Amino acid sequence: MTLLSPLGSPTMSERERDEGPGKLPFRSAVVPAAGLGTRFLPTTKAVPKELLPVVDTPGIELVAAEAAEAGAEQLLIVSSPGKDSVAAYFAESPELEKELAERGKEELVAKVRRAHELIAVRTVTQDEPRGLGHAVGCARPAIGPDEQAFAVLLPDDLVLPTGVLTTMAQVRERYGGSVLCAFDVPREATAAYGVFQVEDTDDDDVKRVRGMVEKPAPDEAPSTFAAAGRYLLDRAVFDALDRIEPGAGGELQLTDAIALLIDEGHPVHVVVHRGGHHDLGNPAGYVRAYVDFALADPDIGPDLRAWLAARLES
Repeated sequence: MTLLSPLGSPTMSERERDEGPGKLPFRSAVVPAAGLGTRFLPTTKAVPKELLPVVDTPGIELVAAEAAEAGAEQLLIVSSPGKDSVAAYFAESPELEKELAERGKEELVAKVRRAHELIAVRTVTQDEPRGLGHAVGCARPAIGPDEQAFAVLLPDDLVLPTGVLTTMAQVRERYGGSVLCAFDVPREATAAYGVFQVEDTDDDDVKRVRGMVEKPAPDEAPSTFAAAGRYLLDRAVFDALDRIEPGAGGELQLTDAIALLIDEGHPVHVVVHRGGHHDLGNPAGYVRAYVDFALADPDIGPDLRAWLAARLES
């Protein structure tokens, strides 16, 4: 595991950082991005999946913007050898910005600057693919010893509208421990997800987690609340990751570490997100996200909508 140079610049002001302990729910947001992107081959031979554009913006920039909006100061990208371009995307591009400015293309200059102005970016190298738990553990040296919690955002998942991390931080402030995000899915769809065993709280959209079942048959699912790709984890998870055993393929699973914490009495809650969701991790989900974002674009949306209507009629 190797720490590389920081990129970008923090968005939080010195005043906000100096307001005192406990004012910020988390400072670091971990984005596991070491996968090979096999479902997008052959494109991912040269272009990391995380840089595939959703209209004109890579998915990882959308995730970075979500983290920054929730108050994160640094984005820790867990990458793998050969994927340096993911972090490089967040570096400044002064020559490109200068040329665009000289051509009077100020809107494009703003788009080019947006990524490196969002949030400070550091990279951590995961030398071998050993599971999501291992990837999260690789970020430990880059998380300050005073940070009691940190966020994890899976870059394949777009949770819409943004803002669920802020809600999760509020739940952690109330209950402590770790907070995850869940969707209420149709029961017949539970076999595609990790599903939570929960008990109610006084808030219909906040549940106490008592266990988790991976991809249960619909008639065996303990609930219809399925895991989404957002976590606000107490740093106690690092100790749990040190104590779990590798599973199939020698991988360390984050869910196993969370299950261990639950067994030991660590409070874990889920926030049930009632909004939308896109999965960028497979071609079908990626296409749906692209079309959805394109339809919402004021420049290309109207023409695309008309074309789609005519195309479907034919």
